[in-house]
Order: sequence, then structure tokens, then C-alpha cells
Amino acid sequence: MSDRKKAMPGGDTVHGRELPAGLPHVACILLWYPLFTQPFIFREIEGLKERLPLSVYSLYGRDTRHCSAEMLAQADCVRTFGVKALPGILAEMLCQLLTHPLRFCRLAARSLFRRWPNLEVFGENLWAFSCGLSLGRLLKDAGFDLIYAPWPRGTATAAWVASTISGIPFAVTARGDNLAPADPDLTDKMRAALFIRANNIADRDRIEALDGADAKGRTELVYNSLTLPQAQEPPDEDAERGNARQGPVRLLALGRFDVTKGFDVLLRACGILRDQGLDFTLTLAGGGGKVMGLGNLEGSLRELRSNLGLEQRVAMPGLVSHDELPRLLNRHDIFVAPCVIDPAGRRDGIPNTVIEAMSYGLPVIATTVNALPEVVRDGETGLTVAPNDPAALARAIARLAAAPGEAKAMGRAGATLARDMFDPRANSRRLAEIFMRRLEWREPVCAA
Repeated sequence: MSDRKKAMPGGDTVHGRELPAGLPHVACILLWYPLFTQPFIFREIEGLKERLPLSVYSLYGRDTRHCSAEMLAQADCVRTFGVKALPGILAEMLCQLLTHPLRFCRLAARSLFRRWPNLEVFGENLWAFSCGLSLGRLLKDAGFDLIYAPWPRGTATAAWVASTISGIPFAVTARGDNLAPADPDLTDKMRAALFIRANNIADRDRIEALDGADAKGRTELVYNSLTLPQAQEPPDEDAERGNARQGPVRLLALGRFDVTKGFDVLLRACGILRDQGLDFTLTLAGGGGKVMGLGNLEGSLRELRSNLGLEQRVAMPGLVSHDELPRLLNRHDIFVAPCVIDPAGRRDGIPNTVIEAMSYGLPVIATTVNALPEVVRDGETGLTVAPNDPAALARAIARLAAAPGEAKAMGRAGATLARDMFDPRANSRRLAEIFMRRLEWREPVCAA
């Protein structure tokens, strides 16, 4: 235990509540925190803070655009780097080069001299390597016991460098499209980590199958957590009301505009449904392609909507704040997640929009990509179809549209599953327990 913690008379205080003394101190490294596209990360970190003394370090500057009120309330509790930290980072790099030249060169070669897929990924790792040099000294001096990187790219690079300098072990989460195509240093990071966390079974199996990662026996499964306020239980409806619907069936799809979401497939399915005479509307909410470096997919989707003649049936309201999601979910009947695997192999794990929709009682129609069948259980919590098949997707939508009673029953089953599998308190407690177990942590016992 560090001298700093030996000298502490009591525990750390979080949200006005004092934690027990002697718990391991965790440093969490992210590119941005909080970030509006990552409410699941926010829920995980804030849940961990309730159980362990945890500090967040953000490698980039502050970006609170579109953040919820809850996120904004925690934005000042983050140590950020960004451009303002550049003079200190350069000074630390020079210090490391002069005092430990061989180690510095080895770290630089390990972290930077790889066959990177593009300049953006290289740039992220270059900055993360630089920040990691400063973090190594900072975290060691502060007496941290574990470094946690919730993503396996730049954040894990910084954690790995800081761990090598400080001797503090690090853990990493790998998920979804980070596993394929894999970055050239991914397996090396996994092999060096104390353990790897997966947030679904499909990704756990993919991690353990990666050649060179030596991940078998070191991969822990902890699902993400629900991020919205719990929805009120819908009242039971009698059979007559459950089998009748007034007005069009209201479809909802939500997420960042990325090729892995398959929203173009959904629009083509809507064209089929329109031609078949189904009375429906679709809200295709999201965007952020240019904001998140994903290109102008939004423009392509709007053009496809126009070419299919769906402007009157498909609304595209753009980005929706997290605070607005409950209202949006409550105004729709069926959630659609037409995910696909892109040509490079990228894919989602379990989109968090899916589990939020389930928790609000919406039946989900999804593809069988990656981990989606773990929660969208065909005929139980929704329907599943093969990816890239607009006709199959249209048939599934038409089936639930014609049987609202069945759809509502699936929605209720999905809500029960989501609240159990993605319970925030249970999942953050499990992750904290894994941290302690992997550290072989034991709370100090006073002599009698």
C-alpha cells in the first residue's frame, strides 16, 4: 500500500458518502469524459465511483456537446490533458529521454512503429503515448493501484505506457468493432494487461480466439448498464385492446450514422412495406457522422430516403440528446436494429440503444450480427433476421405490425430481461469486485 494511503485517516468521499478505508485506487483513462455518444461509459464510471476511489483522466480536451444534465454535473471532476497540457508533456518526454533513454526508445518503438491502418489511428496513439509518459509519473506519485482503459485503442496505449513506467497494473475493455479489423498492437496490449473485460459473450469468445492475446482465463464478462431512468410498468391490457391498434405502426431506429448500423437496409425495407400497403411511420434518429469522423453517411441516407419516395413516412430529426430518449421511446411501438458487418469486419456488440429500447418495453427487430441474439431472442423479446436482407426485415416488421398483442408481450419480456442483465448497480458491483479479485486485494485487518 502506498505511503499516501497509509497516512489517510479514513476512506475517500464520493457524492457526499465516505468509502471504506483501504480500497484500491483506480485511474480510468479515456479520450473524452463525459461524451454524449457514450452514456454507457458514463454510467459504468459513475457506478464504479460508488464502490471504489476512482479518478478519471481525459487525454483530449473537454467536449460536452449534447451531454445530458447528469453528465454536465460531473464534467468538472475530470483531469483533462489536451493542447493546454502540451508544454508539460513535452517536458516529461525530454526528461524520460534523458533519464531513461533505453526504456524511452523501447516504449516508442512498441507504441508507435506499427503498420497503422491510417494517419488518424497513428495520431491517436502518438498522443496517447505522449500522455502515458506523464501519466506514469503522475499515477505512481499519487499512489494508484490499477489503471483502467475502457477502450483498447488510444486509452489502452496510454495505460500500457503509464503501467510500464509506474509498475501499476492495467486492465482494458475490448468490444465490438475494436476487434476486427484489429489494430496491430491489440494482442500485445491484451497480453500485457492484468485482465481483459468483455461486455457480451460473443465478444468474449472473439477476444479469447485472437491469436497471440493469451486471453483465455484472463477475460471477464460484465455487461454494460442501462443509462436511462427506469420506465414505469405499462398497464396490462385485455386481449381486445392488445390485438387492435389505432393509426400507423410507429417504428424507431436510433444510433450514430455508421455503416455498421445498416440504416440503408432499413430504408429499403420501408420501401417494400410501403409498396405492400402497410400503414407505418419510421423515426430514424441520430447522425453525428461528420462530428464523429464517420463521413457523410447522413447525406447518403437522406438521398436514399428521397429516391425511395419515403419523405412523408420517414422522419430524420438528427441527433437526440440523452435526456430526450425516454420521450422518444415512449412514442413508438417497435424498435429496429438492422446491424450489419462492414467489408472490413467491423461490427457492433450490443448497441446500447437496443437495451434502452427493451427496458422501455419496445419489442426489438434485429439482425443476428455478433451479440444481438444474446438479448433479442427470436420469438421471445423480439424477432431476428439475417443482416443485409431488406425483404426479411420487412417481413419481420409486418409480422409484429399485424400482431400488436404479440409485440407487446415481447416488449414486456424484453423489459424484464434488460432490467436484469443490464442492471447498473449489479454490473458496477461485479466490475469493482473483479478489480479487487484480480489485484488479489484484501482489506487490511486490524490486530485484536
